[in-house]
Amino acid sequence: MTDDELLQAALKVRDQAHCPYSNFRVGAALLDDTGALHVGCNVENAAYPQGHCAEAGAIGSMVAAGGQRITTIVIVGGGDSLRSCPPCGGCRQRILEFADSDTRIIFQDDAGASMIFSIDQLLPTSFRL
Repeated sequence: MTDDELLQAALKVRDQAHCPYSNFRVGAALLDDTGALHVGCNVENAAYPQGHCAEAGAIGSMVAAGGQRITTIVIVGGGDSLRSCPPCGGCRQRILEFADSDTRIIFQDDAGASMIFSIDQLLPTSFRL
C-alpha cells in the first residue's frame, strides 16, 4: 500500500469521527508488520476526557487483529479544512509501544505537504521499558 493510499484511508475514516464538541475531525490509518491496514477516528464524549484519539482507535484495531508492529501511520485532522495534526503526547507514547526506528509517522502541514518523522524525532528521550 502506498503512502497516498494510506492518506486516502485516513481521510475516509476521518469523515466518521464523532466530534460534536470540538468539530475537529481526525483520522488515522496504519500498516502493520503483516501489511494489513487498520483505521481509527477520534470519538469525543461529553464526559471529557473519556473520548479517544484516532491513533488509539487504529492501534486498538491492529492489536485486536493480531498485528504487533506499526510500519507506517498517517494522521489527518481539521475542521472544515485539513490542518496540521501531529499526534498528541499520549498518542506518541502509544505509537512508540508498537514502533521501531523504521516506523514512519506521516502527517501534513497546513499547506498540505506531507511531513515524515521517526518516533525518535517526535518523542526524543522517550520512556521505554
